[in-house]
Amino acid sequence: MSEKKTVLICTGPSCLSKHSLDIVNEFNNRVEEYDLNVDVLPTLKATGCQGLCEKGPLVRILPDDVFYCSVKIKDVEEIIQKTIIEGTVIDRLLYYDSESHKKVTSMKDAGFYKRQTKIALRNVGEIDPLNIDDCISRGGYTALKKVLFKMKPEEVIAEVENSGLRGRGGAGFPTGTKWRQCVNVNNSPKYVVCNGDEGDPGAFMDRSIMEGDPHSIIEGMIIGAYATGAEHGFMYIRDEYFLAVKNVDSALKEARKRGFLGENILGSGMNFDIEIVRGGGAFVCGESTALMASIEGRVGEPRAKYIHSTERGLWDKPTVLNNVETWANVPVIINNGASWFKSIGTEKSSGTKVFSLVGKIKNTGLIEVPMGSTLKEIIYDIGGGVVKNRKLKAVQTGGPSGGCIPADMLDLSVDFDSLTEAGTMMGSGGMIVMDERNCMVDVARYYLKFLSEESCGKCVPCREGIKRMLEILEDICNGNGREGDIDLLLEMADTVKDASLCGLGKTAPNPVITTIKYFKDEYMAHIIEKRCPAGVCKELTTFEIDNDKCTGCDLCRRECPAEAISGIMRSPNTYVIDQFKCTRCGSCIDTCNQDAVKILGRVRE
Repeated sequence: MSEKKTVLICTGPSCLSKHSLDIVNEFNNRVEEYDLNVDVLPTLKATGCQGLCEKGPLVRILPDDVFYCSVKIKDVEEIIQKTIIEGTVIDRLLYYDSESHKKVTSMKDAGFYKRQTKIALRNVGEIDPLNIDDCISRGGYTALKKVLFKMKPEEVIAEVENSGLRGRGGAGFPTGTKWRQCVNVNNSPKYVVCNGDEGDPGAFMDRSIMEGDPHSIIEGMIIGAYATGAEHGFMYIRDEYFLAVKNVDSALKEARKRGFLGENILGSGMNFDIEIVRGGGAFVCGESTALMASIEGRVGEPRAKYIHSTERGLWDKPTVLNNVETWANVPVIINNGASWFKSIGTEKSSGTKVFSLVGKIKNTGLIEVPMGSTLKEIIYDIGGGVVKNRKLKAVQTGGPSGGCIPADMLDLSVDFDSLTEAGTMMGSGGMIVMDERNCMVDVARYYLKFLSEESCGKCVPCREGIKRMLEILEDICNGNGREGDIDLLLEMADTVKDASLCGLGKTAPNPVITTIKYFKDEYMAHIIEKRCPAGVCKELTTFEIDNDKCTGCDLCRRECPAEAISGIMRSPNTYVIDQFKCTRCGSCIDTCNQDAVKILGRVRE
């Protein structure tokens, strides 16, 4: 063993759920047992999310960059003996790349990683988030030193403006413009706030940065405070993110010890500190003014938008609020320059965007791609395509208030303006892939149910309008849809969008509008034919075995939880579904590899 090894073990949320912390402990215990020279003992690091959640737990060995997937506790001793000591590769733990159709040794050779460009995630998965020296070794806090001793506040704002950085929380408002508005208000004290209240189903982008690289956010906030003249900041973190709270709190303490926070930062005369506020779990508190109300100890309700937070935010004082990803981009822009950042992405959407890629896709995980990448590139080149090689039906972006984009629009550029034009939005960065087994009417119903429950109830259009729309969708899915329901939904959607007070209500109808726009035939099948083409809405679904396609493999019978399928193995014509026992769960069609289960409409009595 000629050089010192570093073992990076992913402890992101997905890998933690698969016992990666036990793998960390096992590595520590096993390394101590080996009679290794003290100079070459491997350095063990429990990192944040390494991205490929589908294949976790993930382990990397540097400097050779050997990349192992689906590692189990029992594999640890073999990894130490063969890879760390002997320098050989364990073939069964390597990642199989669906693009090259071969196993790859290095992470950088995997299709999932090589098409990504990491800026906000530059350190996530590469460092121990509880070790500030790890962060500093990769350039942490160099941007802060640059602005404190080489740049004036106006120069910092100009650099951020020229970079074209737009808010990554969803709205896409120019970050530098927001900072300048705050500076121009002659009132004090001023505040900077980080929005870490990530409430979208299936989203974990901000969480991963807070857990895996909290110092990048802290450094960005200090730079923002320097530029705007703020002396106090708040990090509003969703209460369920216990690991994010723990890691951010540890990072804040370390930053104070090193002089990056507190009074007279690095001897520059600047005073600034950050406090953690734990959110109560309300989705609406992701909205800026509701978030500020929550920090103040009041009920998390939004207010009218004609009052700008940069003029009257926290306690009616000028406040700059950006989300986690936005703050994490700031130090890189300062270090590399606005023109460098602007060269990535599109003319109006510069830089990169972090997405949580989930749903019916082979490579679920955390990704970061240049703005302007197409949906096709993300889903097929990075995501590896749809699971079981099924047909792609739609991609949902923008969280619960986003929209569904059909498969025939895969060449759509993923940037703020293109997504808005298509009827959806960037949102915080959730991206859910759907196949033909997803019912688009049911998808719209699911999101409206979520938004109905999460509405703060302050304004009537949102509180009542979403509920009425949900009732119509419930009727359609239950077989009680009527002609005219589609027109009524669209009419109500316009009212809710135009009259709601905050962004939750104004964007809540998006799932309904886009599913009607792109999948109207599916609505018509539910209403007119009393049939759910996807076989999801139970009141409108009947499953039947197609004996011409059935091979008698017996999978459907064995997997049926209701024991509603009878048949003799290897005798195709004998398989029948008992409609009285069938619960319409869909396990038969999901397990059949021969496309031998047909989806029919409601059984008519």
